[in-house]
Amino acid sequence: MIENLTTEAIELLKNLIQSQSFSKEEEGTALLIESWFNTNNIPFERSGNNIITYNKHFDKSKPTLLLNSHHDTVKPNAAYTKDPFDAHIEDGKLFGLGSNDAGGCLVSLIATFNYYYSQENLNYNIVVVASAEEENSGANGLNSTLKLLPEIEFAIVGEPTLMNLAIAEKGLVVFDAVVKGTPSHAAHPNDNNSIYNTIKTLEWFKDFKFEKVSEVLGEVKLTVTQINAGKQHNVVPAETHLVIDVRVNDKYSNQEVYDILKELAPCELKPRSLRLNSSAIDKVHPIVQAGIEMGRETYGSPTLSDQAALSCQSLKLGPGDSTRSHSADEFIYVHEIEEGIKIYIELLSKIL
Repeated sequence: MIENLTTEAIELLKNLIQSQSFSKEEEGTALLIESWFNTNNIPFERSGNNIITYNKHFDKSKPTLLLNSHHDTVKPNAAYTKDPFDAHIEDGKLFGLGSNDAGGCLVSLIATFNYYYSQENLNYNIVVVASAEEENSGANGLNSTLKLLPEIEFAIVGEPTLMNLAIAEKGLVVFDAVVKGTPSHAAHPNDNNSIYNTIKTLEWFKDFKFEKVSEVLGEVKLTVTQINAGKQHNVVPAETHLVIDVRVNDKYSNQEVYDILKELAPCELKPRSLRLNSSAIDKVHPIVQAGIEMGRETYGSPTLSDQAALSCQSLKLGPGDSTRSHSADEFIYVHEIEEGIKIYIELLSKIL
């Protein structure tokens, strides 16, 4: 059965790759996932471009496990040498946009769900959400489906982790900052040039450290990623604008990070959003202990996922390698999908 499920999963992934599914444009891949569930006689619900399905013997008296991964992609970068929508296998690699992030995870979780779909007397209900708008943290992604779901006990979020256990994930806050000065003609003296004032501000951000360091996620990482000022060569601008990317560990909430920077930073700051907090699951949680018993390593993930939308404990786990995500000529090894399905099934067998 696992061999057949794996073959079907790889075929589904090829079809998904061949259908453009940029964030907010996932109609085609949503239809493909619907078709797969129809073919396998599994009822489903659709909310926007999110597909939701439950195990056959769902029991409201039992806790619920969420299996989630996304079917949207980023846009291909200019360095591609292969057609990003041509799903093909070379030397054991399945190439195509979204193959690694996170198509391989999604089809492996769907295959795992199918394996357990009809089984009776499980300890947990299982709900699958194949979500949209993960790559842009959009309003119509996983977060929009949560009100439709039963209370979730814990979740497995499918992202490429080499099938190791990401037991924590950094949150994200993006700040827009303004460094002010005095506007003037470039020909006249001005000791309050906003661009020059930015030098001290940049040094401050470069040197600033948050006190609390996480055992799993390390330090909060603060990075200035954009700078913009001026429109004419002969005008000193009144303001210089910065963008600061802050990756937040599990020792701080995003609100706490904002409060600290608002008080200490030498410029005006405005967060774009405070909702993408860090995520974690207790290392003693049965699903984590089961994975450790299987020889899987634990670590903290620096990248953001749909875990940020969840208030329950969640584990990031999936086939593929995060370093390939958003890269040119993206691929996933076929054997990674095969291994991923086997590990998912074995892991859940220890708790279900």
